[in-house]
Amino acid sequence: MVRPQHQDPTPAELEVLEAFWKDERPKTVRDVKTALDRNRPRAYTTVMTLMNVMVVKGLLNADTAKRPFVYSAAVTETKAKSRLLRDFCARVFNGSTDALVEGLLREVKPNSNELRRINKAIEKYAQTKEGIQCESSNSCQAPSPVK
Repeated sequence: MVRPQHQDPTPAELEVLEAFWKDERPKTVRDVKTALDRNRPRAYTTVMTLMNVMVVKGLLNADTAKRPFVYSAAVTETKAKSRLLRDFCARVFNGSTDALVEGLLREVKPNSNELRRINKAIEKYAQTKEGIQCESSNSCQAPSPVK
């Protein structure tokens, strides 16, 4: 029985997408292979097959009117990473964002600068979303920062 194809990018597909996101210009297979070879050499046919699978999955667009074919990213970095993060949170943490963040902090052990940026992001989120806790129209506060 054939395993169903997952629509989210695999680690290898993310590497290909990173090449497009870094420089948003359309690329040939050779352009992508050159970018990927900086980390680890790959066969041209391997990169070509991977990119063709990505077209079928809707991750890349292909302009087949030109020779060689020219490809472009069909998904933005933000959209792809958001989808992966939501899927990861749902599968691994049963949708619990607090468990996800606690686990991330425990395992990654961010330094004080990173914690400061995380706290700013939490404050910004709390101010722009329904995360603000208001007792009256004059007294609103964001949830306590991460320590």
